[in-house]
Amino acid sequence: MGIVRFALKYPHTFYVMALTMLVLGVSAIFSAPKDIFPRIDIPVVTLIWQYTGLTPEEMEQRVTTYSEYSISSSVNNVRNIESQTLSGISVEKVYFQPNVNVDLAMSQIVSASNSIRNLMPQGIQPPIVVQYNASSVPVLQLSLSSDRLNEQQLYDYGIYRIRQALAPIQGITLPTPYGGKYRQIMVDIDPAALRAKGLTPTDLVNAVNAQSLTLPSGDAKIGHRQYIVGINSQPSTIDELNNVPIRQVCGTTVALRDVAHVHDGWAVQQNVVRAEGRRSILLTIIKNGDASTLDVVNRIKAALPEIQKAAPPGMEIRPLFDQSIFVSESIGGVVREGLIATALTALMILMFLGSWRSMLIVMVSIPLSILTSIAVFTVMGQTINTMTLGGLALAIGILVDDSTVAIENTHRLFERRIDFDHAVLEGSAGIALPTLVSTLAICSVFVSLFFLQGPARFLFTPLALAVSFAMLASYLISRTLTPIIISLLLRGEYASDGGGRSAIAHFLTSIHGRFTRGFDRFREFYGWLLAGLLARRILVPVVAITIIAGAGALDRGHGADLPGGREQDP
Repeated sequence: MGIVRFALKYPHTFYVMALTMLVLGVSAIFSAPKDIFPRIDIPVVTLIWQYTGLTPEEMEQRVTTYSEYSISSSVNNVRNIESQTLSGISVEKVYFQPNVNVDLAMSQIVSASNSIRNLMPQGIQPPIVVQYNASSVPVLQLSLSSDRLNEQQLYDYGIYRIRQALAPIQGITLPTPYGGKYRQIMVDIDPAALRAKGLTPTDLVNAVNAQSLTLPSGDAKIGHRQYIVGINSQPSTIDELNNVPIRQVCGTTVALRDVAHVHDGWAVQQNVVRAEGRRSILLTIIKNGDASTLDVVNRIKAALPEIQKAAPPGMEIRPLFDQSIFVSESIGGVVREGLIATALTALMILMFLGSWRSMLIVMVSIPLSILTSIAVFTVMGQTINTMTLGGLALAIGILVDDSTVAIENTHRLFERRIDFDHAVLEGSAGIALPTLVSTLAICSVFVSLFFLQGPARFLFTPLALAVSFAMLASYLISRTLTPIIISLLLRGEYASDGGGRSAIAHFLTSIHGRFTRGFDRFREFYGWLLAGLLARRILVPVVAITIIAGAGALDRGHGADLPGGREQDP
């Protein structure tokens, strides 16, 4: 009762509290990242070793085994290591203990990998070390197609132009495009001509490498000026590559064109992308872990018109997969459910109590509770995602109770003609302890979610936070702001006692009277029906068994999908 009395004595304090809840909640909605899932911070580091031409067995024996041994003995807080070895590739996932310093762990992995390279095949490059983040997921896919450009030109434009145009956008990662052909300058060797000249393919490789150099050769001072002299022997065109000298045979210089043909080509195509039946390029845009899905997608969509204007004639850039649609629909669904719950609760108050002022009180308390929960879990580092939104949607049905019970209890005391101020105080304070117990009992259900481990902990803890904060805020508002608004809005309604009311008030009172009379008749009918069923108890199990048997009979004749795509005939 003390907090209710304090709120009624110093109402301006809680006006400021309500205004703070409103401002912080709205600010959190606009500033908090919007994502599909909560931030999943699993400490995992991935190593990728590459050595082209080595079989999976040799990669496992000479690369993977040495790397695992080095990491397990030199890196701290390693929980387990998973590896997958393919032809020329070894992928290792290093899982760490919770709360590990991932940056320090990555430094230790790099150091351990470099120290073990001398035991691996000669010439192997250092591994690619990346941090795995489960929150970094594709949020948008772009399709590049054209009726004028070939696959190689599409691939080049996607990897060198569009990726460069999108790179400045904050919060995204751009992997290599899918589909298309990666451009390469191909040297097609003529085996017969090569044997006739007494050369080997290695001679050609060494000659091309030796003749394609760019080296500094020092400075040259001429007069009063000093020049930087460089050697650039790289051919500027493909035709010039045909003139690269290989070796002198019998006093004759053998050029590359004598034993091979150089032309513009492409690497072996690893994947094919088709959009509407045409060969295309697929550019996947990945959101970084801490970025907002909606912000990232909106920035990309804002940049696409300018990118399309700069594209070659005939190129079509079309979005395919848009993750922001699902996020927007989730947010819209929670907002819609909240509005429906608020409207139905307000209608219930209006029908049962006949007071539009009481209806306004409920329409204030529920949104404030939700906004407070959003502000609090945002400050704790959570995002607006499907789990937090699901927690808010779950809490909406519970938030109806606190303020509604306080209003109904206050109206009950009004009908007994208790003094107004005492009725307002007792209406909220008299149920403070029972509602506190019920609120804590519901919150205690979600306490177990805080003790989960692994990915489940990151997924379900935000849901528990959203529900708990919303319920605690609802309880606080129902004990403070609700009695203040009741005292402010219902004083005139209590004093008039049916006299001097407006036409709208009389209209609502008449509707409330008719509804009350109809509800009383329904209650009497329900009492008569319940008494009859208690007198003839056998009817209830007979009806229940009949309904279950009928449902079972209907299920036997209902069509069902079977494995293999066949459908069972009814």
